[in-house]
Amino acid sequence: MATPLPLPYDVATRCADRHAWFDALRPLGWAVFLDSGDPARSGGRYDILAAAPRAIAVAPTEPFAAARRLLEGEAAGDATGAWPVSGGVIGYFGYEVGRGAAGLPAVKAQVAPFMPDAAIALYAWTVVVDHQARRAAITSLAGVADDEVKALRDRLLAAADAPARSFCVTGPVTSTLEREAYLPRARQVLDYIEAGDCYQANLTREFRAPCSGDPWTLFRRLHDVNPAPMGAYLEYPFGAVLSSSPERFLEVEQRRALTRPIKGTRRRQADAQSDAAAAAELLASEKDRAENVMIVDLVRNDLGRVCETGSVRVTGLCELESFATVHHLVSTVQGQLAAGRDALHALEACFPGGSITGAPKRRAMQIIDELEPHRREVYCGAIGYVSAGGRMDMNIPIRTTLVARGELRFYAGGGIVADSTPDNEFDETEAKIAAIRRVVGDFSTLSAAA
Repeated sequence: MATPLPLPYDVATRCADRHAWFDALRPLGWAVFLDSGDPARSGGRYDILAAAPRAIAVAPTEPFAAARRLLEGEAAGDATGAWPVSGGVIGYFGYEVGRGAAGLPAVKAQVAPFMPDAAIALYAWTVVVDHQARRAAITSLAGVADDEVKALRDRLLAAADAPARSFCVTGPVTSTLEREAYLPRARQVLDYIEAGDCYQANLTREFRAPCSGDPWTLFRRLHDVNPAPMGAYLEYPFGAVLSSSPERFLEVEQRRALTRPIKGTRRRQADAQSDAAAAAELLASEKDRAENVMIVDLVRNDLGRVCETGSVRVTGLCELESFATVHHLVSTVQGQLAAGRDALHALEACFPGGSITGAPKRRAMQIIDELEPHRREVYCGAIGYVSAGGRMDMNIPIRTTLVARGELRFYAGGGIVADSTPDNEFDETEAKIAAIRRVVGDFSTLSAAA
């Protein structure tokens, strides 16, 4: 297919259209949906859908090199570059992929994996919805047959929004770190900080519940309750990944690498006056600002490993961004890739994101591994695409739920610094997963019985 094949874009029914399109693609296998949320509420721009990959790589020994091999010899069919992606590699790199670089054992001791460390695939075509330009199209790798793309277009145009299939949470939500277990670990982080081991470490909690049914139904509800500009739904034979992430990890476009770390959180309030006060409190917080600046320094160093000398700059520092359920402080750091470096080199250099490890990264990850009794799995890794033309966009999968083998898991964490209070940090984790808790509760058979 030499040029993108247009699809209708109807502003009034955009959610129904893309969800119906995804329903039509699911039977093709390995269906993926990179979701910009509700553009009016989340500020996202592109939705990207794909299925029926040409080749896959699950838990490869060197996942970044595996992604490069999948793309080898491929070219984008959209010669104009008007669309962000024309086929390419889409999938996830889980947090555990970074264990080796941190000097940790390849496998976390005495914790069985819930999902593969990475799952990526080469997709010959992509369905792209551009909410800013109000257009949609099927884009593809060079050489994809016109008949294949036209048959796909017919499939999409015939799609109707399918009735929701059942999904149930069949037992209580439990955590690896309830308050009584979390607080002493948070104090241990403070002891490490006082001893000079690190400046900041991100301590996370894992939540579990038994479930049954179709996780796509759960994701659609999460999409409505907590739309996010860097969301994703990835459907694999071994399980599903449901992400409502607001955080862009790394974007590479025309050899410019950009990262937008989030540090600093306040829960949104129901009335406008209280909500504005919460935002103002966050902006005025020296503790949250210091936490953010520490991570900015870390990601500057990460990007400096693959960017031209002197090109790495902070172009936004501790700016307030408001999402459906929380306010965040967000910074922006960018640089120009050096000769001989590509998007995957940048991803590997920055992985995992500093905002979900702490600083210095290596020691913070060692402390995390000591104090967290769970694997992070996909959470805190990266989800997104790498195009054949060299463009990349990856989120950090926070606010992310995994569903596999009759169980769902989700996660929340926060950066602990010298002036953190363990109780306040615990409460922040609850604020971050409030939307997921609410939606999970909506599907609970225990709630229905009550």
